[in-house]
Amino acid sequence: MNIAVVILGLAATVLAVTAVCRRFELPAPLVLVVVGTGASFLPFVPTLELTPELVLLGLLPPLLYAAAIRTSLIDIRANLRSIGLLAVGLVLFTMVCVGFLTWWILPIPLAAALAFGAVVAPPDAVAATSIARRIGLPRRVVTILEGESLLNDATALVALRTAVLALATTVSVGSISLDFLIAAGGGIAIGVLVALLIGLLRRRLTDTVSDTALSFMAPFLAYLPAEKVHASGVLAVVVAGLILGHKAPLIQDAPSRLSERINWNTIQFLLENTVFLLLGLQLRWILADVGSDDLGAGTVAMFCVGALLAAILARPVWIFGIAFGILRRSRTATSMSGAPWQSLAVVSWAGMRGVVTVAAAFVLPAETPHRETLLLGAFVVTAGTLLLQGLTLPDLAR
Repeated sequence: MNIAVVILGLAATVLAVTAVCRRFELPAPLVLVVVGTGASFLPFVPTLELTPELVLLGLLPPLLYAAAIRTSLIDIRANLRSIGLLAVGLVLFTMVCVGFLTWWILPIPLAAALAFGAVVAPPDAVAATSIARRIGLPRRVVTILEGESLLNDATALVALRTAVLALATTVSVGSISLDFLIAAGGGIAIGVLVALLIGLLRRRLTDTVSDTALSFMAPFLAYLPAEKVHASGVLAVVVAGLILGHKAPLIQDAPSRLSERINWNTIQFLLENTVFLLLGLQLRWILADVGSDDLGAGTVAMFCVGALLAAILARPVWIFGIAFGILRRSRTATSMSGAPWQSLAVVSWAGMRGVVTVAAAFVLPAETPHRETLLLGAFVVTAGTLLLQGLTLPDLAR
């Protein structure tokens, strides 16, 4: 009964807040984080702790799939170089910048610091694309942000897994490279196989209800086998969604496509907004745990502010550095793959983190030194980027 009441309360809050946001043209993700943060300190609100299993298995696959089936595979291919530089290069660059700063401030091993860097490195797919669409950014900018946010979670989670492994044993550059290749190659292969399998089944399904039920299974059919063989489940879901969305007119009839779109829009609306509300609800118990850490308040504050600034600044440094530096040789001195500097500025500021960052922080082993402070740092980076960048991105874009 208590669980049912909590679920009902979350859904009612999401509906009420999003309705108010539509009425006053406010960004719903940001408002939901603020509402959740305030509600976490109310005595009658129960403590709701997000777990890696809930987010990485229950929430992330359907959210990624819902975004992938609506993303143009043709546009992704056309902007693959820019997306790759952001989804792989920028994630690793941010991980190193934040990791070494964390190692300098906190008395923790370098592997733990790099693991924290991997946690806060990937921007959130939901936050970036929802705000980008609301303010009417150019199609190419939205495509790059969508492609980046669909693929960067895979890079960050593989890097996090490698850093956590380095806490317990010694790893080499060769083993890291092999792990990444297995995760990426395995994820892509499984995503393609799942898309082919579902495509064959859809050609034999004649009723809309069965087709929609199969669609609900698709993200988990891709994610679970990939994770079982230590490949990237995130990449498998994204690849399957991109292929199935691209081939939908050939393997589905019109009623099935309409039903799938409506149902996935509803699921995405409920899940993505609930995620931001849950994110805010984490603050009270995270602060309570930090109180038991033996670090001083000044050190904790310096770490949180430093991590936030490093996560924000690493993005424009990388993007403009690539655009005006490395790509100068290919006669694109003022662009990344031909993008004008205005688009670069908008993309460099669209680095809002989301619930994946907070959930990934819980993957850090329980014996990690000052784990409670690292969890608080992940929350500060997430909430800080949502509020600072999310609130100012519309004005910057205009």
